[in-house]
Amino acid sequence: MQDASNLTRILGAILAIALGSGGIIGLFYAANLLVNRLSQQWRDRILPWVYVGPALAMLTAYLILPTLRTVYLSFLDRGSEKFVGLQNYAFAFTNDAMLTAFRNNLLWLVLVTFISVGLGLIIAVLVDRVKYEPLAKGLIFLPMAISFVGASVIWRFIYAYNPPGVDQIGLLNAIAVALGFEPVGWLVSKAINNFALIAIMIWLQTGFCMVLLSSAIKGIPQDVLEAARIDGANELQIFWRITIPMIRSTILVVTTTLVVMVLKVFDIVFVMTGGNLDTDVIASRMIKEMFNFRHFGRGSAIAVVLLLAVIPVMVVNIQRFRQQEVNS
Repeated sequence: MQDASNLTRILGAILAIALGSGGIIGLFYAANLLVNRLSQQWRDRILPWVYVGPALAMLTAYLILPTLRTVYLSFLDRGSEKFVGLQNYAFAFTNDAMLTAFRNNLLWLVLVTFISVGLGLIIAVLVDRVKYEPLAKGLIFLPMAISFVGASVIWRFIYAYNPPGVDQIGLLNAIAVALGFEPVGWLVSKAINNFALIAIMIWLQTGFCMVLLSSAIKGIPQDVLEAARIDGANELQIFWRITIPMIRSTILVVTTTLVVMVLKVFDIVFVMTGGNLDTDVIASRMIKEMFNFRHFGRGSAIAVVLLLAVIPVMVVNIQRFRQQEVNS
């Protein structure tokens, strides 16, 4: 009976995919036939919108309209009934829990971005010189194949803590006890728990930075490097005065991409600590206000603040992409 039910679900999924894909193809085909019946002048004007229109409609329905509604809700009270002006935004920038979340996000932003990009750059340069480069890159990039939630579950076992005198099941504390030290409450000590969470994202993102920066380094003309060596430049001088300037645009793109990811970080905090013990970040605080405390106004205001923080970074990225297209 269970097998028959599973088979029905699989067939239903296949049918839905087939009908969905076929429907989209049929829609574009029919629209193209109708446009081709028009005069050449109108055809040239309308045909691009035939192909772009559905994508714009989906973008409007699932991104633009929800964003506008979120902005609207941010000016209303808990139940989205009464207008409260900027009260929710005042809460976002004055509440102690929110200030802690901002502080933590800033800490994440600085440490994750600089350490991940720095390690990725150093590893990319060093691995480029060894014979087992593909293997080394594959091992370092491997964490990228794991989701944030999956990585958090793995690191919960690594950080697991039991009181002194009890067998330690966490890898780090087992090593510490074996070396004669006391076990450490990696996630319960407010002095180090944020750094423990940040280490997880650094572990995840260093491989991403390494791959992109390694590709940029391989694009540097070898004759430039050889000319520098002939002129007497050592490897450190080549790194700072040739490698870094020539891949500056890639470093900027990688950095801004990481900044956006860090600003939106939520999964690691939610799985590891739930935002307790002063580990909240902006996104986790937004979820708490919206779904735990059921205060839709404050949750929406925090979402808007997070959106406004991400937009400038996205603008810089888009401008960089355009500049690269012009230069190429």
